[in-house]
Amino acid sequence: MNYSIRHITRFEYSAPIHESVMEVRKCPRTDGNQRLYQFSLNVHPPAHIFQFVDYLGNAVHYFDIPRAHSRLNITGEALVEVSPTMLPPMEMEADTWSLLDAVREEGDFWEMLMPSQFIQPTDLVRKLANELGVTKRRTDPLTMLRELNAAIFDTFDYQANYTQVDSPIDEALESRRGVCQDFAHIMIALVRPLGIPCRYVSGYLYTGKDNHDRSADDATHAWVETWLPGLEWVGFDPTNNLIAGERHIRVAIGRDYADVPPTHGVFRGEADSELSVGVQVKIADDLPFEDEPLPVAEQIAYAGDISAQDQQQQQQQQ
Repeated sequence: MNYSIRHITRFEYSAPIHESVMEVRKCPRTDGNQRLYQFSLNVHPPAHIFQFVDYLGNAVHYFDIPRAHSRLNITGEALVEVSPTMLPPMEMEADTWSLLDAVREEGDFWEMLMPSQFIQPTDLVRKLANELGVTKRRTDPLTMLRELNAAIFDTFDYQANYTQVDSPIDEALESRRGVCQDFAHIMIALVRPLGIPCRYVSGYLYTGKDNHDRSADDATHAWVETWLPGLEWVGFDPTNNLIAGERHIRVAIGRDYADVPPTHGVFRGEADSELSVGVQVKIADDLPFEDEPLPVAEQIAYAGDISAQDQQQQQQQQ
Protein backbone atom coordinates (compact mmCIF):
# COMPACT_ATOMS: atom_id res chain seq x y z
CA MET A 1 0.00 0.00 0.00
CA ASN A 2 1.23 3.51 -0.84
CA TYR A 3 0.68 6.24 1.77
CA SER A 4 0.92 10.02 1.70
CA ILE A 5 1.85 11.54 5.04
CA ARG A 6 1.79 15.11 6.28
CA HIS A 7 3.19 15.85 9.75
CA ILE A 8 2.93 19.45 10.98
CA THR A 9 4.54 20.76 14.16
CA ARG A 10 3.90 24.35 15.24
CA PHE A 11 5.57 26.28 18.05
CA GLU A 12 3.93 29.56 19.14
CA TYR A 13 5.84 31.93 21.43
CA SER A 14 4.26 34.71 23.50
CA ALA A 15 7.20 36.98 22.68
CA PRO A 16 9.99 36.87 20.11
CA ILE A 17 12.77 34.42 20.94
CA HIS A 18 16.34 34.74 19.75
CA GLU A 19 17.30 31.30 18.58
CA SER A 20 15.90 27.85 17.82
CA VAL A 21 18.06 24.77 17.36
CA MET A 22 16.09 21.69 16.39
CA GLU A 23 16.52 18.02 15.49
CA VAL A 24 13.68 16.43 13.50
CA ARG A 25 12.91 12.74 12.99
CA LYS A 26 10.00 12.64 10.56
CA CYS A 27 11.53 10.86 7.56
CA PRO A 28 10.25 7.26 7.19
CA ARG A 29 12.81 4.49 6.92
CA THR A 30 13.57 2.29 3.94
CA ASP A 31 14.04 -1.25 5.22
CA GLY A 32 12.20 -4.53 5.51
CA ASN A 33 8.81 -4.28 3.83
CA GLN A 34 8.89 -0.49 3.68
CA ARG A 35 10.27 1.82 0.99
CA LEU A 36 10.48 5.62 1.06
CA TYR A 37 9.83 7.22 -2.33
CA GLN A 38 9.76 10.89 -1.45
CA PHE A 39 10.30 13.14 1.56
CA SER A 40 10.36 16.89 2.04
CA LEU A 41 10.85 19.02 5.14
CA ASN A 42 9.77 22.65 5.15
CA VAL A 43 10.65 25.10 7.91
CA HIS A 44 9.30 28.59 8.50
CA PRO A 45 11.03 30.91 9.21
CA PRO A 46 13.27 29.51 6.48
CA ALA A 47 16.47 27.80 7.56
CA HIS A 48 19.24 25.77 5.98
CA ILE A 49 18.47 22.12 6.82
CA PHE A 50 21.24 19.58 7.35
CA GLN A 51 20.88 15.80 7.55
CA PHE A 52 22.71 12.83 9.04
CA VAL A 53 21.94 9.18 9.79
CA ASP A 54 22.29 8.12 13.42
CA TYR A 55 23.86 4.87 14.59
CA LEU A 56 20.50 3.05 14.41
CA GLY A 57 19.90 4.04 10.80
CA ASN A 58 17.38 6.81 11.50
CA ALA A 59 17.37 9.87 9.25
CA VAL A 60 17.83 13.03 11.34
CA HIS A 61 17.37 16.56 10.01
CA TYR A 62 18.58 19.57 11.97
CA PHE A 63 18.62 23.35 11.63
CA ASP A 64 19.33 26.58 13.48
CA ILE A 65 17.28 29.79 13.29
CA PRO A 66 19.43 32.48 14.94
CA ARG A 67 17.23 35.49 14.20
CA ALA A 68 14.26 36.58 16.31
CA HIS A 69 10.93 34.86 15.63
CA SER A 70 7.64 34.28 17.44
CA ARG A 71 6.44 31.20 15.51
CA LEU A 72 8.12 28.08 14.14
CA ASN A 73 6.41 25.74 11.68
CA ILE A 74 7.94 22.39 10.68
CA THR A 75 6.13 20.39 7.98
CA GLY A 76 7.25 16.97 6.83
CA GLU A 77 5.62 15.25 3.84
CA ALA A 78 6.37 11.74 2.64
CA LEU A 79 5.31 9.14 0.12
CA VAL A 80 5.88 5.60 1.41
CA GLU A 81 5.14 2.09 0.20
CA VAL A 82 4.51 -0.61 2.81
CA SER A 83 4.23 -4.11 1.37
CA PRO A 84 2.23 -6.92 2.98
CA THR A 85 4.24 -9.44 4.94
CA MET A 86 3.48 -12.90 6.19
CA LEU A 87 2.10 -12.94 9.69
CA PRO A 88 4.25 -14.75 12.24
CA PRO A 89 3.09 -18.22 13.28
CA MET A 90 0.90 -18.56 16.33
CA GLU A 91 3.71 -20.21 18.30
CA MET A 92 7.33 -21.34 18.13
CA GLU A 93 9.27 -24.32 19.37
CA ALA A 94 9.96 -24.35 23.09
CA ASP A 95 13.72 -24.56 22.49
CA THR A 96 13.60 -21.05 20.94
CA TRP A 97 14.51 -19.79 24.41
CA SER A 98 17.91 -21.47 24.17
CA LEU A 99 18.47 -19.92 20.73
CA LEU A 100 17.72 -16.50 22.23
CA ASP A 101 20.26 -17.13 24.98
CA ALA A 102 22.89 -17.97 22.38
CA VAL A 103 22.21 -14.69 20.57
CA ARG A 104 22.39 -12.74 23.82
CA GLU A 105 25.79 -14.24 24.64
CA GLU A 106 27.10 -12.95 21.30
CA GLY A 107 26.28 -9.41 22.48
CA ASP A 108 24.62 -8.22 19.25
CA PHE A 109 21.50 -6.85 20.94
CA TRP A 110 22.76 -5.77 24.34
CA GLU A 111 21.36 -2.21 24.02
CA MET A 112 17.87 -3.61 23.44
CA LEU A 113 18.13 -5.84 26.50
CA MET A 114 19.26 -3.29 29.09
CA PRO A 115 17.31 -0.63 31.02
CA SER A 116 17.27 2.80 29.37
CA GLN A 117 16.03 6.30 30.16
CA PHE A 118 12.30 5.45 30.15
CA ILE A 119 12.65 1.70 30.72
CA GLN A 120 13.44 1.13 34.39
CA PRO A 121 12.78 -1.93 36.62
CA THR A 122 10.52 -0.20 39.14
CA ASP A 123 8.42 -1.85 41.83
CA LEU A 124 5.27 -1.21 39.78
CA VAL A 125 6.83 -2.88 36.74
CA ARG A 126 7.65 -5.94 38.82
CA LYS A 127 4.14 -5.93 40.30
CA LEU A 128 2.58 -5.86 36.82
CA ALA A 129 4.90 -8.62 35.61
CA ASN A 130 3.69 -10.80 38.46
CA GLU A 131 0.04 -9.90 37.76
CA LEU A 132 0.34 -10.77 34.06
CA GLY A 133 2.39 -13.91 34.66
CA VAL A 134 5.54 -12.75 32.85
CA THR A 135 8.06 -12.88 35.69
CA LYS A 136 9.68 -15.93 34.12
CA ARG A 137 9.74 -17.77 30.83
CA ARG A 138 7.04 -20.22 29.86
CA THR A 139 5.67 -21.89 26.71
CA ASP A 140 7.61 -20.19 23.89
CA PRO A 141 8.67 -16.56 23.25
CA LEU A 142 6.10 -15.81 20.55
CA THR A 143 3.19 -17.16 22.57
CA MET A 144 4.25 -15.05 25.56
CA LEU A 145 4.54 -11.93 23.40
CA ARG A 146 1.11 -12.42 21.86
CA GLU A 147 -0.44 -12.90 25.29
CA LEU A 148 1.39 -9.87 26.72
CA ASN A 149 0.34 -7.67 23.80
CA ALA A 150 -3.30 -8.54 24.47
CA ALA A 151 -2.92 -8.26 28.25
CA ILE A 152 -1.60 -4.68 28.08
CA PHE A 153 -4.46 -3.78 25.75
CA ASP A 154 -6.98 -5.22 28.22
CA THR A 155 -5.35 -3.87 31.38
CA PHE A 156 -4.78 -0.24 30.36
CA ASP A 157 -7.22 2.39 29.14
CA TYR A 158 -6.24 4.68 26.29
CA GLN A 159 -6.62 8.39 27.10
CA ALA A 160 -5.05 10.99 24.84
CA ASN A 161 -2.81 13.55 26.54
CA TYR A 162 -3.19 11.83 29.93
CA THR A 163 0.57 11.65 30.49
CA GLN A 164 3.32 14.07 29.47
CA VAL A 165 6.19 13.51 27.06
CA ASP A 166 8.66 12.94 29.91
CA SER A 167 6.33 11.10 32.31
CA PRO A 168 8.04 8.21 34.11
CA ILE A 169 6.73 4.74 33.40
CA ASP A 170 5.15 4.52 36.87
CA GLU A 171 2.61 7.25 36.10
CA ALA A 172 0.76 5.11 33.54
CA LEU A 173 1.30 1.97 35.63
CA GLU A 174 -0.31 3.52 38.69
CA SER A 175 -3.34 4.96 36.89
CA ARG A 176 -3.68 2.11 34.37
CA ARG A 177 -4.14 4.60 31.54
CA GLY A 178 -2.04 6.48 29.04
CA VAL A 179 -1.10 6.71 25.36
CA CYS A 180 0.85 4.59 22.89
CA GLN A 181 4.18 5.94 24.15
CA ASP A 182 3.36 4.64 27.63
CA PHE A 183 2.12 1.24 26.45
CA ALA A 184 5.21 0.70 24.30
CA HIS A 185 7.48 1.53 27.24
CA ILE A 186 5.53 -0.80 29.53
CA MET A 187 5.76 -3.71 27.11
CA ILE A 188 9.49 -3.18 26.61
CA ALA A 189 10.02 -3.05 30.39
CA LEU A 190 8.29 -6.43 30.73
CA VAL A 191 9.95 -8.12 27.73
CA ARG A 192 13.63 -7.26 28.18
CA PRO A 193 14.01 -9.08 31.54
CA LEU A 194 12.92 -12.27 29.73
CA GLY A 195 16.00 -12.04 27.53
CA ILE A 196 14.10 -11.01 24.38
CA PRO A 197 15.66 -8.05 22.53
CA CYS A 198 13.01 -5.34 22.32
CA ARG A 199 13.09 -1.86 20.78
CA TYR A 200 10.83 1.19 20.53
CA VAL A 201 9.40 2.20 17.14
CA SER A 202 8.23 5.71 16.31
CA GLY A 203 6.01 6.17 13.27
CA TYR A 204 2.47 6.44 11.99
CA LEU A 205 -0.59 4.21 11.83
CA TYR A 206 -2.99 4.45 8.92
CA THR A 207 -6.56 4.30 10.19
CA GLY A 208 -9.21 3.63 7.58
CA LYS A 209 -12.96 3.80 7.98
CA ASP A 210 -13.15 0.05 8.61
CA ASN A 211 -10.45 0.01 11.28
CA HIS A 212 -11.31 0.44 14.92
CA ASP A 213 -8.05 1.54 16.48
CA ARG A 214 -8.24 3.28 19.83
CA SER A 215 -5.11 5.38 19.22
CA ALA A 216 -5.52 8.89 17.82
CA ASP A 217 -5.61 9.08 14.03
CA ASP A 218 -4.14 12.61 13.89
CA ALA A 219 -0.94 11.92 15.82
CA THR A 220 2.30 10.01 15.63
CA HIS A 221 2.19 6.43 16.85
CA ALA A 222 4.51 4.09 18.74
CA TRP A 223 4.83 0.33 19.10
CA VAL A 224 7.56 -2.22 19.82
CA GLU A 225 9.62 -4.71 17.86
CA THR A 226 11.07 -7.89 19.33
CA TRP A 227 13.81 -10.02 17.81
CA LEU A 228 13.01 -13.72 17.50
CA PRO A 229 15.18 -16.47 15.96
CA GLY A 230 14.03 -17.31 12.44
CA LEU A 231 11.63 -14.35 12.33
CA GLU A 232 13.98 -11.47 13.18
CA TRP A 233 12.15 -8.25 14.16
CA VAL A 234 8.42 -8.72 14.78
CA GLY A 235 6.25 -5.69 15.62
CA PHE A 236 3.64 -5.65 18.40
CA ASP A 237 1.19 -2.78 18.93
CA PRO A 238 -0.14 -3.07 22.51
CA THR A 239 -2.21 0.11 22.17
CA ASN A 240 -4.46 -1.62 19.63
CA ASN A 241 -3.62 -5.30 20.26
CA LEU A 242 -2.19 -5.71 16.76
CA ILE A 243 0.73 -7.40 15.11
CA ALA A 244 2.41 -4.54 13.24
CA GLY A 245 1.70 -4.86 9.54
CA GLU A 246 0.88 -2.98 6.39
CA ARG A 247 -0.79 -0.08 8.22
CA HIS A 248 2.25 0.63 10.43
CA ILE A 249 4.72 3.12 8.91
CA ARG A 250 8.13 3.12 10.60
CA VAL A 251 10.08 6.36 11.04
CA ALA A 252 12.70 5.70 13.72
CA ILE A 253 13.82 2.96 16.11
CA GLY A 254 15.55 3.25 19.46
CA ARG A 255 15.94 1.95 22.99
CA ASP A 256 12.94 4.06 24.03
CA TYR A 257 11.29 7.39 23.18
CA ALA A 258 14.37 9.37 24.24
CA ASP A 259 16.20 8.09 21.13
CA VAL A 260 13.49 8.96 18.60
CA PRO A 261 11.44 12.12 19.41
CA PRO A 262 9.91 13.59 16.22
CA THR A 263 11.17 17.02 17.32
CA HIS A 264 13.77 17.81 19.93
CA GLY A 265 15.37 21.18 20.38
CA VAL A 266 16.08 24.25 22.42
CA PHE A 267 15.39 27.96 22.23
CA ARG A 268 16.55 31.03 24.11
CA GLY A 269 14.42 33.95 25.26
CA GLU A 270 11.81 35.12 27.75
CA ALA A 271 8.54 33.68 26.46
CA ASP A 272 5.78 31.18 27.00
CA SER A 273 5.62 28.46 24.33
CA GLU A 274 2.76 26.35 23.00
CA LEU A 275 3.26 23.25 20.86
CA SER A 276 0.61 22.01 18.40
CA VAL A 277 0.93 18.82 16.36
CA GLY A 278 -1.13 17.47 13.49
CA VAL A 279 -0.68 14.30 11.45
CA GLN A 280 -2.53 13.14 8.35
CA VAL A 281 -2.00 9.71 6.76
CA LYS A 282 -3.87 8.91 3.55
CA ILE A 283 -3.85 6.30 0.80
CA ALA A 284 -1.69 7.84 -1.91
CA ASP A 285 -4.44 7.47 -4.52
CA ASP A 286 -6.83 9.58 -2.45
CA LEU A 287 -7.37 13.28 -3.02
CA PRO A 288 -4.41 15.50 -2.10
CA PHE A 289 -4.17 17.14 1.30
CA GLU A 290 -6.37 20.16 1.71
CA ASP A 291 -5.18 23.44 3.19
CA GLU A 292 -7.34 22.94 6.22
CA PRO A 293 -6.83 24.05 9.84
CA LEU A 294 -4.16 22.11 11.69
CA PRO A 295 -5.69 19.03 13.36
CA VAL A 296 -4.33 19.46 16.86
CA ALA A 297 -3.30 16.21 18.50
CA GLU A 298 -1.46 17.83 21.38
CA GLN A 299 -0.95 21.22 22.93
CA ILE A 300 1.70 21.73 25.58
CA ALA A 301 2.36 25.08 27.24
CA TYR A 302 5.84 25.94 28.45
CA ALA A 303 6.02 28.95 30.75
CA GLY A 304 8.65 30.87 32.64
CA ASP A 305 11.75 33.00 32.26
CA ILE A 306 14.25 30.96 30.29
CA SER A 307 16.58 33.79 29.29
CA ALA A 308 19.54 32.09 30.95
CA GLN A 309 18.90 28.48 30.02
CA ASP A 310 17.77 26.22 27.21
CA GLN A 311 14.15 25.13 26.98
CA GLN A 312 13.48 21.61 25.71
CA GLN A 313 10.84 21.22 23.01
CA GLN A 314 9.36 17.77 22.38
CA GLN A 315 6.07 16.18 21.45
CA GLN A 316 4.46 13.10 22.94
CA GLN A 317 3.45 10.15 20.82
CA GLN A 318 -0.28 9.43 21.09
